[in-house]
Amino acid sequence: MKTLLNFSKGLSFVSTNTSWYLSDLAEYRGKQELYTHQVPQKLKLLKEHAIIESSISSNRMEGVEIDAKRIGTVIFGKGNHYKDRNEEEIAGYKRALSLIHEEGQEILLNVETIKNIHALTRGEIWDAGKYKEKDGDIIEKYPDGRERVRFKTVSALQTASATEELLKLWHELMRDKQVPSLILLAAFNLDFLCIHPFRDGNGRVSRLLLLLQSYHLGFEVGRYISLEKLIEENKERYYETLEQSSQGWHEGKHDPWPYINYMLSIFKSAYKEFEGRVGEMQVHKGGKTELIVAAINKQAGKFAIGQIQKSCPGSSVDMIRKVLKDLKKAGKVECLGRGKDAYWKKLN
Repeated sequence: MKTLLNFSKGLSFVSTNTSWYLSDLAEYRGKQELYTHQVPQKLKLLKEHAIIESSISSNRMEGVEIDAKRIGTVIFGKGNHYKDRNEEEIAGYKRALSLIHEEGQEILLNVETIKNIHALTRGEIWDAGKYKEKDGDIIEKYPDGRERVRFKTVSALQTASATEELLKLWHELMRDKQVPSLILLAAFNLDFLCIHPFRDGNGRVSRLLLLLQSYHLGFEVGRYISLEKLIEENKERYYETLEQSSQGWHEGKHDPWPYINYMLSIFKSAYKEFEGRVGEMQVHKGGKTELIVAAINKQAGKFAIGQIQKSCPGSSVDMIRKVLKDLKKAGKVECLGRGKDAYWKKLN
């Protein structure tokens, strides 16, 4: 809550870079409704794609992964027949995502919501939806076995009061409207991660809260483009700015702007990708094929079918091959070999 506490005393400055992000995002928000009404029949595909990417990426950042062949079954299948703990956590994350997508505007941001989101993502584990009972620092482990304390989190005894103060400050600052809402959104996210209220699962809960709060602010790009996937793709910068902005947090002497600007850049990247996807959908026809074509168009140099499948979870190898075959006939791609592991390249 130290960042929001500092902002409650007045915002001394906003850098040029931050101002540019805010201006760009305000413009994207203004276009948002136009985008969502141009190809409504196609947006369902983007929503499904975003749910898959978000569920996989957010968990993968915490070392939770499952067999690629099981992704569709775990995320969209019925029942609770999961093979292991990882499948259970990914399915739980999807349930939390669905709740936010479907009821986001009606979900209040309070202690109960935060605990409920944590409980959904953690499944049947004993402390799901419960604050940590023991102090736990954020430890960075190196490949050679060395460890270091990257950040000392709020103590278990102070966790409840710190979280309640964070929520109180959020609602007060949102009512006052003296600080731009997107800056408050990123600042809340930083403070939540520094409090670290749960024994495990804090990163995943923080990303779900980011989505929920962005809906409250009217920025709904996370419905169509996975914010979690973009964070994962830029995770080195994520951890770097988080560490930079958390130094001196307990004393209120930290610099929150590296992390705030990073989060604003994620939203801008999401809107740019959304704008591009909508444009591609107006050109390409045929169900999920436009998502595969978009993934192919993003490739630089040679690429393999496996790379495209990774970018399009839920798309079968046969479907990707069919799209490549059609593009080859149209003179847009070339196959550089034979067999399932052959490389391809785009043609100018």
